[in-house]
Amino acid sequence: MGNHASDMKPQPDSEKSYLFDKPRNVKRLLGGFYVSLVLLLLIEFFVHKHPYFEWEAWPEFYAVYGFVACVVLVVAAKYILRPLVKRREDYYD
Repeated sequence: MGNHASDMKPQPDSEKSYLFDKPRNVKRLLGGFYVSLVLLLLIEFFVHKHPYFEWEAWPEFYAVYGFVACVVLVVAAKYILRPLVKRREDYYD
């Protein structure tokens, strides 16, 4: 985090360094995501909900619903939509 001599190396113009090129920054980002996930899951137990349907009152319903919806979108894109728009490898030749 500090200004070490190794952090301050001049970069050649042809090899520009980006934020997520360093594994340390990627680990920090993922750690932040995991911490926020756990905090949000814990906070849900203390928030009073006003559900319209009975299943909306289940613990962590919205987390599970969001995860399942994301998985369904990925599977639909891979197995249903991809074959519809996919072209042969030599299509543009």
